[in-house]
Amino acid sequence: MAEKYREAPGNSEALGHHPTAPRDSAARAAAPVPARTAGDRTAPEWRARGRNRRSTRTVRVAASAAIATAVTLAVLVVPPLVQLDEQAVDLSMKLQPPSWEHPFGTDDVGRDLLLRCVYGLRISLLVGLVAALAATVVGTAVGAAAAAFGGRTDRLVMRVVDAFSSVPHLLLGIFVVAMFRPGVWPVIASVAVTHWLSTARIVRSEVLSLRSRPYIDAAVSGGASRWRIVSRHLLPGVLPQAGLAAVLMVPHAMWHESALSFLGLGLPTHQASLGNLVQTARGSLLAGDWWPTLFPGLFLIVPTLAVAGLASAWRDRLDPRRRSELML
Repeated sequence: MAEKYREAPGNSEALGHHPTAPRDSAARAAAPVPARTAGDRTAPEWRARGRNRRSTRTVRVAASAAIATAVTLAVLVVPPLVQLDEQAVDLSMKLQPPSWEHPFGTDDVGRDLLLRCVYGLRISLLVGLVAALAATVVGTAVGAAAAAFGGRTDRLVMRVVDAFSSVPHLLLGIFVVAMFRPGVWPVIASVAVTHWLSTARIVRSEVLSLRSRPYIDAAVSGGASRWRIVSRHLLPGVLPQAGLAAVLMVPHAMWHESALSFLGLGLPTHQASLGNLVQTARGSLLAGDWWPTLFPGLFLIVPTLAVAGLASAWRDRLDPRRRSELML
């Protein structure tokens, strides 16, 4: 009975053995493994997902770079080439819809809206760039000094930062602008005063992280002064993060300026800025004329998305762990 059971082919297959299968472990290891089919759910698919993520990220970065380049060229090239006065009033062309002559239409006094949007974007970018640069310089200096000195100095500086952060940015900006006449520089000062806090926190955390590195200990053991350590080792290490914070601050500053101008506290009403254009188009929107509000809003949203896409790629390069996760 036992011999009959061993000779049955069906029973040998049920026991997991084949009459022609190799019996030793070396032969089993050398036996070819059948390839997994496409329908096999256990097949690894992370490489395909990684390729899709990389291609999507590349397309997003390329689109953001193209939009940023177009915006820069429009701001730098259009005003010198187009010899038109953006303040020219023509009441006969009042609130004309978009056409070939006026691609973005006209406003409530007949001015070309495309030209006004380009000039408004020019002013908003100027405010955003200068304010972001000033806020980054102040925040980097404060954060680096607090982390480098440590102790009571660090605690005192951070309590001052917390005190400023407890006040809403817009409310503090209104207070700063209200002390001066409407103009570009009061708006820049308002944005710079209210936006250096986040940069100070970022730089402080980076400096605290760098202080624990072995080369800092080696510099201290070698007799390097505190100023030399800060200027030669700590500041170069935090400059990439500070630069990223400055880039991300540019659209934030543009929105801050637009909010102040929309409230009538920023730039003079006759000066073209995206906030002023949206503010003067409120009555037209209630009357059913959508173009005086739509196109200035797009000129504010599209550059913001472009800067956010480029800053995201920059952040992925600065953080190797995040980049490796995205490549999987």
